[in-house]
Amino acid sequence: MKGAPGGDQDLADVAHFLWEAGTLKTARRTGWWMAGVRDPESVAEHAWRTSVIASVIATLEGADAARAAHLAVWHDSQETRTGDVNHLGKKYAAPGDPVAVTADQTAGMPEVLRTAVRAVVAEYEARETPEAICARDADKLECMLQGLEYRGQGYEAAQRWVDNSRARIVTKSGRLLADQLLAQAPLDWLRAAMGERG
Repeated sequence: MKGAPGGDQDLADVAHFLWEAGTLKTARRTGWWMAGVRDPESVAEHAWRTSVIASVIATLEGADAARAAHLAVWHDSQETRTGDVNHLGKKYAAPGDPVAVTADQTAGMPEVLRTAVRAVVAEYEARETPEAICARDADKLECMLQGLEYRGQGYEAAQRWVDNSRARIVTKSGRLLADQLLAQAPLDWLRAAMGERG
């Protein structure tokens, strides 16, 4: 395989990062606490659905779906070190620069991996390629969708996140998907799958 490590290459720092990445499974998205959500989604849960949405938007937009999903997988990976700083918190203490945090996270990795991961994060942060734009839209659409789910569970204050996220979506496909989600209830998919009539 191209770029595969040699037999004696030290992968200890890569293994360390895999442990580190696992902390995102328990790291909570803190903004939801302000909406009253007691046990909000984790950063990892958010990143997973964001990557699925990124592949969907990119396909619809004619961009590289795999690349967009790849960007989305890595878009919050720095939060293992910075935590999830919500928008109010950013008013008082700027979170670490994602490119700089990624540089630290990957410093001891083999060059081929270090270079690749840093490039992915830099591309996402620059938001210039079609895939990065789709991945960013996926991040906003996922937040909107999560807000709709929380609102459906009785957290009416989640409407703020729904409105703010919807306003930041820029691709045509992302906006059309947002409109479809806004027109549906959280369990409409289940009713459709079961063949039930609305």
